[in-house]
Amino acid sequence: MVKLSLINPKPKTICSIDASTNSLAFAIFEDKSLVRFGKINFTGRNTYEKVGDAAKKCLAFFKQFNINSIIIEHTVFINSPKTAADLALVQGAMLGSAQINGIKIAGSVNPITWQSFIGNTKLSAVEKQELRKENPNKSESWYKGQEREIRKQKTIRYVGTYYNKSISDNDVADAIGIGHWAIHNWEKVDK
Repeated sequence: MVKLSLINPKPKTICSIDASTNSLAFAIFEDKSLVRFGKINFTGRNTYEKVGDAAKKCLAFFKQFNINSIIIEHTVFINSPKTAADLALVQGAMLGSAQINGIKIAGSVNPITWQSFIGNTKLSAVEKQELRKENPNKSESWYKGQEREIRKQKTIRYVGTYYNKSISDNDVADAIGIGHWAIHNWEKVDK
């Protein structure tokens, strides 16, 4: 039997990232300890200016910390092809900046994988019915938005409880959740 941990040992320092077209939320773990977290916002009048800003800020960010590896949330579903393309550009700038700084290992995780690991699965049929009962006559998009918000709050509560941190930004909470999954499941990281 081959031990995957010997082929791909867990790095000492992992930076987990929840990226968007406008920002990068991060969490840095040393061994299994959360040591730093935050958010870097990108500026620009259009996508290309934001990508350039992302590259500059990520280059400086990765240089500041002794990060051995990064893990990002894998993009699995986006309603808009333009948003998917813009996110790919930002993630490319981020990954390029990481490589320039000597970060050798980069991996990804499917959102539902890390969310399920922390007990934040999709709302059940009963929970969805209760939401509709408590808020009648709303549009289907309103209900979907509320379902997303409920799940974001679940992640914030989990992170706050597990790490004893007061986090109000759902992107930062997601970055911590991604890292939490990675430090406990390194052998499953999609590389």
